Amino acid sequence: MAVSVYPVRGCAGTPLQRADVGPAGLAGDRACAVAEADGRVLRGKDAPELAGVVPTGSPDLDAAAVSAALGRPVRIRPLTGRPDGAAAVHLVSRQALERAAAGVVPAGCGAEDPRANLVLDLPAGDDERTWVGRRLRLGSVVLEVTRLPKHCLGVYAEVAQPGTVAVGDPVQPVGGGAESAR
Repeated sequence: MAVSVYPVRGCAGTPLQRADVGPAGLAGDRACAVAEADGRVLRGKDAPELAGVVPTGSPDLDAAAVSAALGRPVRIRPLTGRPDGAAAVHLVSRQALERAAAGVVPAGCGAEDPRANLVLDLPAGDDERTWVGRRLRLGSVVLEVTRLPKHCLGVYAEVAQPGTVAVGDPVQPVGGGAESAR
């Protein structure tokens, strides 16, 4: 399993060995956003150049890097709460990423980078899209898988039990007898 946070919404992710997970998701995930001079928050689909900027954690340095990438001045501002419709945690399997890279995606779905927090290695034949309505334990965290994202890669989950998740933690169904994944 790989663990990542995206400190500045729309920008590149930061891989981690371990992350604390609270009710709102992984600590530090999408904690800030890029704002235009008029205050409008930019999203990755509005400015694809954001995906190439690796945040440093310094709002001033990050604003300078994003401004250079976009060719216009912007600022980094903290976000409070989750954006409407956003899930606490995004999970996707390596198998789904491989299928998407090969052009095998369901009709109406995208194959672009899903910007997932947790990338899972699943046993052959397992598919995270079948997990909606299930609870999973990863480390000391329990997630409830709630829905498929609009872009169709992976699943979204809410945090049923906060805790810590780390690279190498097994993925175990809670309350079911299915096989565990890695």
